[in-house]
Amino acid sequence: MALTCHSPQLSISPFSRSTQFNSRCYTFITHTSPTVTSRRIIPIPNNNNNNNNNNKTLFTLSLTKPTPSFSVTASSNNTQPMLPPYNVLITGSTKGIGFALAKEFLKAGDNVLVCSRSDKRVETAVKCLREEFGEQHVWGTTCDVKNGEDVKKLVSFAKENLKYIDIWINNAGSNAYSYKPLAEASDEDLIEVVTTNTLGLMICCREAIKLMVDQPRGGHVFNIDGAGSDGRPTPRFAAYGATKRSVVHLTKSLQAELQMQDVKNVMVHNLSPGMVTTDLLMSGANTKQAKFFINVLAEPAEVVAEYLVPNIRSIPTNRSMKPTYIRFLTGLKAYSQIFSRFAFGARRNRYIIED
Repeated sequence: MALTCHSPQLSISPFSRSTQFNSRCYTFITHTSPTVTSRRIIPIPNNNNNNNNNNKTLFTLSLTKPTPSFSVTASSNNTQPMLPPYNVLITGSTKGIGFALAKEFLKAGDNVLVCSRSDKRVETAVKCLREEFGEQHVWGTTCDVKNGEDVKKLVSFAKENLKYIDIWINNAGSNAYSYKPLAEASDEDLIEVVTTNTLGLMICCREAIKLMVDQPRGGHVFNIDGAGSDGRPTPRFAAYGATKRSVVHLTKSLQAELQMQDVKNVMVHNLSPGMVTTDLLMSGANTKQAKFFINVLAEPAEVVAEYLVPNIRSIPTNRSMKPTYIRFLTGLKAYSQIFSRFAFGARRNRYIIED
């Protein structure tokens, strides 16, 4: 066990300098304030050069657990029920599954904040959504999720325009639109994938939790996984798969942290859209195997969103604060579709002409 002590937290009191010991002793009392959790006595040889070898010193060293600078303990006296319409924030939501999710929440009567790194895409997405659902339900702003200051500005924007966020969906992700062996990947591509998918997710989770824990309504965070999240290999996009595997671990760790801190009004969940026919997926459709699985298992973003959004909304509607893993493409569904392909030729050449 390694023990690191910082002088401002130490309390050392000498006593009994005439005890008859052959070595100096220190009593280490480790506190998890205010209760003592362990006690150790460690003999230390006396290296004094004086002639009185029987004159020893005993010290008591107390270590107290430092008070954290940030507390996320929710106040039970100021809670409010989370009722629809919900305020929803979705990162990476100007195209693909993020945009489809935004539309489905708006169809359900909720308010949505969309964001991405591109000013132009945000402007286009907001204009499109407002034309269909009204200006009073749609907001948008630019945000690069791997930039901490950008995410903090996103939170400020949300507070200013929506006052609070009930549902925060971490959808932003990247594979640098590159499918190749890791040995051929550039530094820039690897940095783009890891900082967006891992660092960006961590920053967004941090800011979302800090925002929601102070809200009387609390909140729900949903982290979207992807290929590799189940631990299976993802050849030609190994870095992407590794980052998506980390999504599951991070979500479980945050669930455990909130439980340890006795936070009862915020929960972090996993969200699995399966294979969605987005630009990110289709950019890798250049092998026989990839074409087969895309045709058999992939679905348009609109179809996936139609399934996911009611399941997401049911959690606050039912006032559930239990961790949830919502999956569109379950194992049973995947095996069924693969069997239908081999048995009846179903879904052949559905999106891509197979060799």
